[in-house]
Amino acid sequence: MKLNQSDEFVGKKVLRGNYAAAYASRAARVQVVSAYPITPQTLVVEKIAELVDSGKMNCEFIRVESEHSVMTALIGASIAGARTFTATSGQGLLYMAEPVHWAAGTRLPIVMAVASRGIAPPWNIWADFSDVISQRDSGWLISFLSSHQEIFDSVIMAYKIAENHEILLPYMLAYGGFILSHTSKPVDLPPQELIDDFLPPLSKDGWPHIFMDPERPMMHGNLIMPNTVPGYQEFRMKIQIAQQKALDVIKEVTLEFKKKFGRDYGNGLVQEYKCSDADFIMINYGVLAKQMEIVVDQLRDEGLKVGVLRLRTFRPFPFNEIIDAVKNAKAIGVVDRGTAFGSITGGAVSTEIMATLHLSKQTKDKLVVPFINGIGGRDVFPSQQKRQFEILIECYEKGELVENEEFMGTAYWTGALGFK
Repeated sequence: MKLNQSDEFVGKKVLRGNYAAAYASRAARVQVVSAYPITPQTLVVEKIAELVDSGKMNCEFIRVESEHSVMTALIGASIAGARTFTATSGQGLLYMAEPVHWAAGTRLPIVMAVASRGIAPPWNIWADFSDVISQRDSGWLISFLSSHQEIFDSVIMAYKIAENHEILLPYMLAYGGFILSHTSKPVDLPPQELIDDFLPPLSKDGWPHIFMDPERPMMHGNLIMPNTVPGYQEFRMKIQIAQQKALDVIKEVTLEFKKKFGRDYGNGLVQEYKCSDADFIMINYGVLAKQMEIVVDQLRDEGLKVGVLRLRTFRPFPFNEIIDAVKNAKAIGVVDRGTAFGSITGGAVSTEIMATLHLSKQTKDKLVVPFINGIGGRDVFPSQQKRQFEILIECYEKGELVENEEFMGTAYWTGALGFK
Protein backbone atom coordinates (compact mmCIF):
# COMPACT_ATOMS: atom_id res chain seq x y z
CA MET A 1 0.00 0.00 0.00
CA LYS A 2 1.28 3.48 -0.87
CA LEU A 3 1.53 5.59 2.26
CA ASN A 4 0.16 9.11 2.36
CA GLN A 5 3.27 11.20 1.65
CA SER A 6 2.01 14.52 2.96
CA ASP A 7 4.41 17.13 4.28
CA GLU A 8 3.65 15.79 7.76
CA PHE A 9 5.92 12.80 7.19
CA VAL A 10 8.83 14.20 5.15
CA GLY A 11 11.50 16.76 5.94
CA LYS A 12 12.63 18.45 9.14
CA LYS A 13 9.96 18.34 11.85
CA VAL A 14 9.99 19.38 15.49
CA LEU A 15 8.90 16.22 17.32
CA ARG A 16 8.73 14.86 20.81
CA GLY A 17 10.89 11.80 21.31
CA ASN A 18 7.81 9.62 21.67
CA TYR A 19 6.40 10.95 18.39
CA ALA A 20 9.72 10.20 16.69
CA ALA A 21 9.27 6.56 17.72
CA ALA A 22 5.67 6.54 16.46
CA TYR A 23 6.57 8.14 13.12
CA ALA A 24 9.41 5.66 12.70
CA SER A 25 7.06 2.71 13.20
CA ARG A 26 4.93 4.11 10.38
CA ALA A 27 7.96 4.64 8.16
CA ALA A 28 9.05 1.04 8.84
CA ARG A 29 5.64 -0.14 7.56
CA VAL A 30 4.83 -1.94 10.79
CA GLN A 31 1.87 -4.27 10.27
CA VAL A 32 0.69 -4.95 13.83
CA VAL A 33 0.86 -2.72 16.92
CA SER A 34 -0.40 -3.87 20.30
CA ALA A 35 -0.55 -1.30 23.06
CA TYR A 36 -1.37 -0.49 26.65
CA PRO A 37 -0.72 3.02 28.00
CA ILE A 38 1.83 3.75 30.69
CA THR A 39 3.70 6.95 31.53
CA PRO A 40 5.99 8.13 29.99
CA GLN A 41 5.58 6.11 26.77
CA THR A 42 1.83 6.67 26.32
CA LEU A 43 2.30 9.33 23.65
CA VAL A 44 3.96 6.74 21.38
CA VAL A 45 0.91 4.51 21.14
CA GLU A 46 -1.51 7.46 21.27
CA LYS A 47 0.13 8.93 18.18
CA ILE A 48 0.09 5.56 16.40
CA ALA A 49 -3.62 5.15 17.25
CA GLU A 50 -4.27 8.62 15.84
CA LEU A 51 -2.38 7.82 12.63
CA VAL A 52 -4.22 4.52 12.18
CA ASP A 53 -7.63 6.05 12.91
CA SER A 54 -7.05 8.86 10.41
CA GLY A 55 -5.97 6.45 7.68
CA LYS A 56 -2.39 7.74 7.66
CA MET A 57 -0.88 4.46 8.88
CA ASN A 58 -1.81 1.05 7.52
CA CYS A 59 -1.59 -1.47 10.36
CA GLU A 60 -3.66 -3.48 12.80
CA PHE A 61 -3.87 -1.72 16.17
CA ILE A 62 -4.74 -4.14 18.99
CA ARG A 63 -5.99 -2.65 22.27
CA VAL A 64 -5.49 -4.97 25.21
CA GLU A 65 -5.94 -4.91 28.97
CA SER A 66 -2.31 -5.12 30.14
CA GLU A 67 1.33 -5.12 29.14
CA HIS A 68 1.45 -8.89 29.50
CA SER A 69 -1.23 -9.13 26.82
CA VAL A 70 0.60 -6.57 24.67
CA MET A 71 3.59 -8.84 24.27
CA THR A 72 1.59 -12.05 23.90
CA ALA A 73 -0.46 -10.43 21.11
CA LEU A 74 2.72 -9.42 19.32
CA ILE A 75 4.16 -12.90 19.74
CA GLY A 76 1.15 -14.34 17.91
CA ALA A 77 1.32 -11.69 15.19
CA SER A 78 5.05 -12.16 14.73
CA ILE A 79 4.74 -15.95 14.50
CA ALA A 80 2.24 -15.31 11.70
CA GLY A 81 4.96 -13.35 9.88
CA ALA A 82 4.00 -9.73 10.64
CA ARG A 83 6.32 -6.82 11.37
CA THR A 84 5.37 -5.78 14.90
CA PHE A 85 5.94 -2.87 17.28
CA THR A 86 5.01 -1.62 20.74
CA ALA A 87 6.23 0.68 23.49
CA THR A 88 6.33 0.48 27.27
CA SER A 89 8.00 1.84 30.40
CA GLY A 90 9.00 0.87 33.93
CA GLN A 91 6.41 -1.28 35.66
CA GLY A 92 4.86 -2.10 32.30
CA LEU A 93 8.07 -3.78 31.18
CA LEU A 94 8.22 -5.71 34.44
CA TYR A 95 4.60 -6.84 34.01
CA MET A 96 5.35 -8.19 30.52
CA ALA A 97 8.58 -9.90 31.65
CA GLU A 98 7.32 -13.47 31.13
CA PRO A 99 6.36 -13.03 27.45
CA VAL A 100 9.44 -10.81 26.94
CA HIS A 101 11.52 -13.93 27.56
CA TRP A 102 9.14 -15.98 25.40
CA ALA A 103 9.60 -13.60 22.46
CA ALA A 104 13.37 -14.01 22.59
CA GLY A 105 13.18 -17.77 23.04
CA THR A 106 10.88 -18.01 20.01
CA ARG A 107 13.36 -15.88 18.02
CA LEU A 108 10.84 -13.23 16.97
CA PRO A 109 12.13 -9.86 15.65
CA ILE A 110 9.69 -7.67 17.57
CA VAL A 111 10.82 -4.06 18.12
CA MET A 112 9.86 -2.24 21.32
CA ALA A 113 10.53 1.36 22.33
CA VAL A 114 11.08 1.81 26.06
CA ALA A 115 10.74 5.29 27.53
CA SER A 116 12.69 4.25 30.59
CA ARG A 117 11.61 5.21 34.09
CA GLY A 118 12.46 4.28 37.67
CA ILE A 119 11.06 1.09 39.15
CA ALA A 120 8.62 1.36 42.08
CA PRO A 121 8.42 1.57 45.02
CA PRO A 122 8.36 4.46 45.64
CA TRP A 123 6.50 5.47 42.48
CA ASN A 124 8.75 7.15 39.97
CA ILE A 125 8.11 8.07 36.34
CA TRP A 126 11.37 9.82 35.45
CA ALA A 127 14.47 8.76 33.54
CA ASP A 128 16.20 5.67 34.95
CA PHE A 129 17.30 2.60 32.99
CA SER A 130 16.72 0.06 35.76
CA ASP A 131 13.64 -1.19 33.89
CA VAL A 132 15.57 -2.17 30.76
CA ILE A 133 18.56 -3.39 32.75
CA SER A 134 16.25 -5.79 34.61
CA GLN A 135 15.68 -7.57 31.28
CA ARG A 136 19.31 -7.65 30.17
CA ASP A 137 19.50 -11.44 30.26
CA SER A 138 16.19 -12.06 28.46
CA GLY A 139 17.80 -12.56 25.04
CA TRP A 140 16.64 -9.24 23.56
CA LEU A 141 18.99 -6.92 21.72
CA ILE A 142 19.18 -3.65 23.70
CA SER A 143 20.34 -0.16 22.71
CA PHE A 144 20.52 3.09 24.70
CA LEU A 145 19.52 6.15 22.64
CA SER A 146 20.61 9.74 23.19
CA SER A 147 18.59 12.01 20.89
CA HIS A 148 15.24 12.45 19.18
CA GLN A 149 16.79 11.81 15.77
CA GLU A 150 18.45 8.67 17.06
CA ILE A 151 15.09 7.35 18.25
CA PHE A 152 13.63 7.64 14.76
CA ASP A 153 16.70 6.23 13.03
CA SER A 154 17.16 3.38 15.49
CA VAL A 155 13.63 2.04 15.01
CA ILE A 156 14.34 1.75 11.28
CA MET A 157 17.73 0.12 11.84
CA ALA A 158 16.38 -2.21 14.52
CA TYR A 159 14.11 -4.02 12.06
CA LYS A 160 16.91 -4.50 9.55
CA ILE A 161 19.10 -5.96 12.31
CA ALA A 162 16.49 -8.05 14.11
CA GLU A 163 14.97 -9.50 10.91
CA ASN A 164 18.34 -10.67 9.60
CA HIS A 165 17.98 -14.46 9.35
CA GLU A 166 21.27 -14.92 11.21
CA ILE A 167 19.85 -12.95 14.16
CA LEU A 168 16.03 -13.20 14.51
CA LEU A 169 15.90 -11.69 17.99
CA PRO A 170 13.63 -8.98 19.41
CA TYR A 171 15.04 -5.47 19.91
CA MET A 172 14.54 -3.08 22.83
CA LEU A 173 15.30 0.63 22.21
CA ALA A 174 15.66 2.56 25.48
CA TYR A 175 15.57 6.33 25.94
CA GLY A 176 15.08 8.49 29.01
CA GLY A 177 11.56 9.13 30.18
CA PHE A 178 10.57 12.82 29.90
CA ILE A 179 14.18 13.82 29.12
CA LEU A 180 13.68 12.54 25.57
CA SER A 181 10.13 11.19 25.51
CA HIS A 182 8.36 14.51 26.13
CA THR A 183 10.86 17.15 24.98
CA SER A 184 10.84 18.34 21.37
CA LYS A 185 13.68 18.75 18.90
CA PRO A 186 14.08 18.79 15.11
CA VAL A 187 13.97 15.34 13.50
CA ASP A 188 14.75 14.71 9.85
CA LEU A 189 12.15 12.41 8.26
CA PRO A 190 13.52 10.88 5.04
CA PRO A 191 11.31 10.25 2.00
CA GLN A 192 9.46 6.94 2.24
CA GLU A 193 11.10 5.55 -0.90
CA LEU A 194 14.55 5.91 0.70
CA ILE A 195 13.40 4.08 3.82
CA ASP A 196 11.77 1.35 1.70
CA ASP A 197 15.02 0.90 -0.18
CA PHE A 198 16.92 0.55 3.11
CA LEU A 199 14.29 -1.63 4.81
CA PRO A 200 12.50 -3.84 2.26
CA PRO A 201 9.08 -5.39 3.00
CA LEU A 202 8.89 -8.80 4.62
CA SER A 203 8.56 -12.00 2.65
CA LYS A 204 5.01 -13.33 2.54
CA ASP A 205 6.43 -16.74 3.47
CA GLY A 206 7.18 -15.50 7.00
CA TRP A 207 10.24 -16.41 9.04
CA PRO A 208 12.41 -19.38 8.11
CA HIS A 209 12.16 -21.10 11.50
CA ILE A 210 8.57 -20.58 12.65
CA PHE A 211 5.28 -19.86 10.91
CA MET A 212 1.52 -20.14 11.21
CA ASP A 213 0.37 -21.63 7.92
CA PRO A 214 -2.25 -24.37 7.41
CA GLU A 215 -0.30 -25.48 4.34
CA ARG A 216 2.82 -25.97 6.47
CA PRO A 217 1.63 -27.17 9.89
CA MET A 218 4.22 -27.19 12.67
CA MET A 219 4.49 -27.37 16.45
CA HIS A 220 6.18 -24.70 18.52
CA GLY A 221 6.60 -23.89 22.18
CA ASN A 222 6.25 -27.52 23.16
CA LEU A 223 7.93 -29.34 26.06
CA ILE A 224 11.46 -30.65 25.46
CA MET A 225 12.99 -33.31 27.67
CA PRO A 226 16.41 -32.53 29.23
CA ASN A 227 18.46 -34.93 27.11
CA THR A 228 16.70 -34.44 23.77
CA VAL A 229 19.19 -33.43 21.06
CA PRO A 230 18.84 -30.80 19.80
CA GLY A 231 17.07 -29.69 22.95
CA TYR A 232 16.69 -26.91 25.46
CA GLN A 233 20.42 -26.36 25.97
CA GLU A 234 21.07 -26.19 22.23
CA PHE A 235 18.27 -23.65 21.76
CA ARG A 236 19.83 -21.48 24.49
CA MET A 237 23.21 -21.79 22.80
CA LYS A 238 21.71 -20.61 19.51
CA ILE A 239 20.41 -17.44 21.17
CA GLN A 240 23.89 -16.69 22.50
CA ILE A 241 25.41 -17.37 19.07
CA ALA A 242 22.86 -15.02 17.47
CA GLN A 243 23.74 -12.34 20.03
CA GLN A 244 27.41 -12.67 19.13
CA LYS A 245 26.65 -12.51 15.40
CA ALA A 246 24.59 -9.38 16.02
CA LEU A 247 27.77 -7.47 16.88
CA ASP A 248 28.86 -7.53 13.24
CA VAL A 249 25.34 -7.10 11.85
CA ILE A 250 24.79 -3.97 13.96
CA LYS A 251 28.05 -2.50 12.64
CA GLU A 252 27.15 -3.36 9.04
CA VAL A 253 23.64 -1.89 9.26
CA THR A 254 24.87 1.26 11.03
CA LEU A 255 27.47 1.84 8.31
CA GLU A 256 24.89 1.23 5.58
CA PHE A 257 22.54 3.69 7.29
CA LYS A 258 25.28 6.33 7.47
CA LYS A 259 26.04 5.96 3.76
CA LYS A 260 22.37 6.27 2.80
CA PHE A 261 21.14 8.93 5.23
CA GLY A 262 24.34 10.69 6.32
CA ARG A 263 23.91 10.29 10.06
CA ASP A 264 26.74 8.87 12.17
CA TYR A 265 26.26 6.65 15.23
CA GLY A 266 29.83 5.42 15.50
CA ASN A 267 30.00 1.73 14.72
CA GLY A 268 26.53 1.23 16.21
CA LEU A 269 27.99 -0.41 19.31
CA VAL A 270 29.98 2.43 20.85
CA GLN A 271 30.63 6.01 19.82
CA GLU A 272 33.90 7.72 20.74
CA TYR A 273 34.26 11.40 21.56
CA LYS A 274 37.89 12.55 21.77
CA CYS A 275 39.04 9.17 23.05
CA SER A 276 41.95 8.53 20.68
CA ASP A 277 44.52 10.47 22.74
CA ALA A 278 42.68 10.62 26.06
CA ASP A 279 44.42 9.78 29.32
CA PHE A 280 41.09 9.48 31.12
CA ILE A 281 37.95 8.10 29.50
CA MET A 282 34.45 8.05 30.96
CA ILE A 283 32.05 5.39 29.66
CA ASN A 284 28.48 6.68 29.72
CA TYR A 285 25.17 6.12 27.90
CA GLY A 286 21.96 7.88 26.93
CA VAL A 287 21.58 11.67 27.01
CA LEU A 288 24.11 11.99 29.83
CA ALA A 289 26.81 10.71 27.49
CA LYS A 290 25.97 13.49 25.01
CA GLN A 291 25.93 16.07 27.82
CA MET A 292 29.33 14.82 28.96
CA GLU A 293 30.79 15.82 25.58
CA ILE A 294 30.35 19.45 26.68
CA VAL A 295 32.31 18.70 29.86
CA VAL A 296 35.04 16.99 27.84
CA ASP A 297 35.43 20.14 25.73
CA GLN A 298 35.64 22.31 28.84
CA LEU A 299 38.27 20.10 30.46
CA ARG A 300 40.25 19.92 27.21
CA ASP A 301 40.35 23.73 27.24
CA GLU A 302 41.90 23.44 30.72
CA GLY A 303 44.59 21.14 29.36
CA LEU A 304 43.22 17.78 30.51
CA LYS A 305 43.21 14.98 27.94
CA VAL A 306 39.83 13.40 28.60
CA GLY A 307 37.20 11.68 26.46
CA VAL A 308 33.81 10.01 26.66
CA LEU A 309 32.85 6.66 25.18
CA ARG A 310 29.11 6.37 24.60
CA LEU A 311 27.83 2.84 25.07
CA ARG A 312 25.13 2.58 22.43
CA THR A 313 24.55 -1.18 22.42
CA PHE A 314 24.17 -3.01 25.73
CA ARG A 315 23.11 -6.38 24.32
CA PRO A 316 25.09 -7.85 22.77
CA PHE A 317 27.82 -6.35 24.96
CA PRO A 318 30.58 -4.93 22.70
CA PHE A 319 33.58 -6.07 24.73
CA ASN A 320 36.15 -5.94 21.93
CA GLU A 321 35.13 -2.45 20.86
CA ILE A 322 35.30 -1.21 24.45
CA ILE A 323 38.75 -2.72 25.00
CA ASP A 324 40.01 -1.17 21.78
CA ALA A 325 38.64 2.27 22.68
CA VAL A 326 40.13 2.47 26.19
CA LYS A 327 43.33 0.42 25.88
CA ASN A 328 45.60 3.49 25.85
CA ALA A 329 43.88 5.36 28.68
CA LYS A 330 45.42 5.61 32.13
CA ALA A 331 42.11 5.07 33.94
CA ILE A 332 38.46 4.53 33.05
CA GLY A 333 35.31 5.79 34.72
CA VAL A 334 31.93 4.14 34.15
CA VAL A 335 28.63 5.92 34.77
CA ASP A 336 25.39 4.02 35.40
CA ARG A 337 21.89 5.51 35.30
CA GLY A 338 20.27 2.42 36.73
CA THR A 339 20.82 -0.02 39.55
CA ALA A 340 21.87 -3.66 39.77
CA PHE A 341 21.46 -4.32 43.47
CA GLY A 342 23.95 -6.71 45.01
CA SER A 343 26.39 -6.56 42.10
CA ILE A 344 30.02 -5.59 42.65
CA THR A 345 29.41 -1.90 42.01
CA GLY A 346 25.63 -1.56 42.26
CA GLY A 347 25.53 -0.71 38.55
CA ALA A 348 25.11 -3.21 35.71
CA VAL A 349 27.25 -1.44 33.13
CA SER A 350 30.21 -0.77 35.42
CA THR A 351 30.16 -4.38 36.62
CA GLU A 352 30.27 -5.64 33.03
CA ILE A 353 33.00 -3.17 32.08
CA MET A 354 35.17 -4.46 34.91
CA ALA A 355 34.70 -8.03 33.67
CA THR A 356 35.33 -6.94 30.07
CA LEU A 357 38.64 -5.23 30.78
CA HIS A 358 39.97 -8.37 32.45
CA LEU A 359 39.64 -10.21 29.12
CA SER A 360 42.64 -8.41 27.63
CA LYS A 361 46.26 -8.11 28.73
CA GLN A 362 46.13 -4.51 27.52
CA THR A 363 43.40 -3.50 29.96
CA LYS A 364 43.24 -6.05 32.78
CA ASP A 365 45.29 -3.91 35.18
CA LYS A 366 43.61 -0.58 34.46
CA LEU A 367 41.83 1.22 37.26
CA VAL A 368 38.04 1.32 36.80
CA VAL A 369 36.09 3.89 38.80
CA PRO A 370 32.30 3.27 38.95
CA PHE A 371 29.75 6.08 39.26
CA ILE A 372 25.97 5.97 39.70
CA ASN A 373 23.89 9.07 39.01
CA GLY A 374 20.57 10.40 37.77
CA ILE A 375 18.56 7.67 39.49
CA GLY A 376 14.82 8.25 39.29
CA GLY A 377 15.36 11.24 37.01
CA ARG A 378 17.50 13.23 39.43
CA ASP A 379 19.18 16.08 37.59
CA VAL A 380 22.81 15.61 36.60
CA PHE A 381 24.55 18.90 35.88
CA PRO A 382 27.74 19.41 33.87
CA SER A 383 29.42 20.56 37.07
CA GLN A 384 28.72 17.14 38.60
CA GLN A 385 30.11 15.38 35.54
CA LYS A 386 33.21 17.54 35.78
CA ARG A 387 33.52 16.42 39.39
CA GLN A 388 33.33 12.80 38.21
CA PHE A 389 36.38 13.38 36.02
CA GLU A 390 38.16 15.01 38.97
CA ILE A 391 37.44 11.95 41.12
CA LEU A 392 38.65 9.65 38.34
CA ILE A 393 41.95 11.53 38.06
CA GLU A 394 42.38 11.63 41.84
CA CYS A 395 41.80 7.88 42.10
CA TYR A 396 44.39 7.28 39.38
CA GLU A 397 46.96 9.47 41.12
CA LYS A 398 46.46 7.63 44.42
CA GLY A 399 46.14 4.20 42.81
CA GLU A 400 42.85 3.33 44.51
CA LEU A 401 39.27 4.42 45.01
CA VAL A 402 39.30 7.48 47.22
CA GLU A 403 36.73 7.82 49.99
CA ASN A 404 34.55 10.93 50.03
CA GLU A 405 30.96 11.88 50.85
CA GLU A 406 29.69 10.22 47.64
CA PHE A 407 31.57 6.95 48.01
CA MET A 408 29.54 3.88 48.96
CA GLY A 409 32.07 1.08 49.25
CA THR A 410 32.57 0.33 45.55
CA ALA A 411 31.02 3.23 43.62
CA TYR A 412 30.46 6.98 43.76
CA TRP A 413 26.79 7.98 43.91
CA THR A 414 26.95 11.43 42.32
CA GLY A 415 24.25 13.84 43.40
CA ALA A 416 23.08 11.84 46.43
CA LEU A 417 21.58 14.32 48.88
CA GLY A 418 21.98 12.23 51.99
CA PHE A 419 19.82 9.61 53.64
CA LYS A 420 19.04 8.04 56.99
